[in-house]
Amino acid sequence: MEFFVADAFTRVPFSGNQAGVVPLGMGEFPDEIFMRGLAGELKHSETAFVRQTGPDSFHIRYFTPAEEVGLCGHATIASFTVLRETGMISAGNYALHTRSADLQVDVSKTAVWMDMAPPKDGQTFTETEQAELYAAYGLKLADRPDGLEPQAVDTGLPDILLPVQDIAILNQARQNEAEVCRLSKHYGVVGVHMFCPKPGGFRQGTCCRNFAPLYAIPEEAATGTSNGVLTYYLYRRGLLSAGAENIFFQGEAMGKPSEILSRLNDVNGTVSVRVGGGAVLALRGNVL
Repeated sequence: MEFFVADAFTRVPFSGNQAGVVPLGMGEFPDEIFMRGLAGELKHSETAFVRQTGPDSFHIRYFTPAEEVGLCGHATIASFTVLRETGMISAGNYALHTRSADLQVDVSKTAVWMDMAPPKDGQTFTETEQAELYAAYGLKLADRPDGLEPQAVDTGLPDILLPVQDIAILNQARQNEAEVCRLSKHYGVVGVHMFCPKPGGFRQGTCCRNFAPLYAIPEEAATGTSNGVLTYYLYRRGLLSAGAENIFFQGEAMGKPSEILSRLNDVNGTVSVRVGGGAVLALRGNVL
C-alpha cells in the first residue's frame, strides 16, 4: 500500500499543513483499526484514505492519530493534489462523499477548491463563559475586540471562533490543553479557532491560530474547515463581501506559514462557502 505526505495551503515544501494521503484506487477501505493505526504512525493531524467510486467521484475517510473525523479541508486539498500530481486524475470537477456532506471539488493545474457543508450558526456564550474561553489561553475579556464575540459555527465541523484584538495578542496566547479539551467536550466542538484582522481590516486578510487538543492536535498550521467557518462568521457581521476572494494566514507561530483562500456566495439568502489553495508533495512511501 502506497502513501504520500503533502504540504497543503502552501507552494513551499516543508511549510503549510502536512497531511497523509493513502490512495486506494477502486479498492475498499482497510479495516478501521488499521487506518487509525497508520494515521498514528504518520503522526500528522489528519491522514486521508481516498477511494475512487466512479470516473469523477471519490469517497474520503479522515483519521487523526486519535479517531475518525467527518471532514478535513487541508487533507482534501492534499488528497486531490496527490491524485493530480501522480496522474490519477486531471484538472476538472469531481464529486466527493465524506461523512459530513457530499461536496464538489474543482481541480486546476495549480490549486484545489472544495465546497464546505452549508454553514450553521451555533452556540453563543454568556460573559462568564466567554471569560472562561479566553482564560484557557491566558487571556482576558479585555483582549476581545469591540463588536465581536466568540461563537460556535459549523460548516462540516463545529468550531468555537475566538476573536482577539490584534496580532500581538494572538501570538501571546498560551493554551491550557486540559482546559481546552474540557471546554471542547462540554460545547460539542472540535476545537477553537482564534483570529484577528491584518492591519487595515479583515478585507486585507485575517491572521489565525487553530487548536484541537481533544483530537490530539495541540495546534494546526492550516485549517480549511475552520477558515470556511470564519468566512461565514465575518460575512454575517459585514466584515467580508460575497463574491470576494479572502485570504487567511495561519501557521506562523509554528514556523509553518500557510495561506488559505475562501469565497462566499449568497444567492437569495442561501449562503455557500468554498475554500482552496495549493499544495506540494513532500514524501512518498510504502506500508510494509
